[in-house]
Amino acid sequence: MPRIDPVAPPYSAAVQQRFARLMPNGMPPPAIFRAVARNEPLFLQLVDSGLLGPTGLLDRRALAPRLRELLILRTCVAARNDYEWHLHVDTISARMGLSAEQIADTRSDVPDPALWSETEQAAMALADALVRRLDVDDVLYTRLREHHDEPALIEMTQLVGLYTGVAMLVALARPERDDYRLNKL
Repeated sequence: MPRIDPVAPPYSAAVQQRFARLMPNGMPPPAIFRAVARNEPLFLQLVDSGLLGPTGLLDRRALAPRLRELLILRTCVAARNDYEWHLHVDTISARMGLSAEQIADTRSDVPDPALWSETEQAAMALADALVRRLDVDDVLYTRLREHHDEPALIEMTQLVGLYTGVAMLVALARPERDDYRLNKL
């Protein structure tokens, strides 16, 4: 049972308009969006500011879609956010360029290096370090700088932080899992 009941149809005109901007036609909004919409002014601001868009949080198209999705999945794993991991896997992870084998491997304690580029391995290590230890040691920073410039690292860190915040919201609201399952793993 969810702790915070998601808003249910009929939605207010403002919420319906924002859901229409976020969701493909005919696809119901996920439970976590509907839970956040319990605070309608905040939900409207998240969408209107562009912080929340059709592919999730902070998608400014600055990071490659595949790398962005990998960071989200790995953050979900590190933050123990099974709800959001499944939401992404069931809706967009494959479309962003991740194979079924790679998606499953995001849950591994030690990802299989044969599945990932060095750039992707460094990004996963960043998500792990930020979420699990709130620390990026000098060795990891040097490794990351071999693949990413400072603006990209700042954006990656903000993305990991936002999805860690989503994990906190999921822990509070306990939304029921959405039944999208476009990709069955």
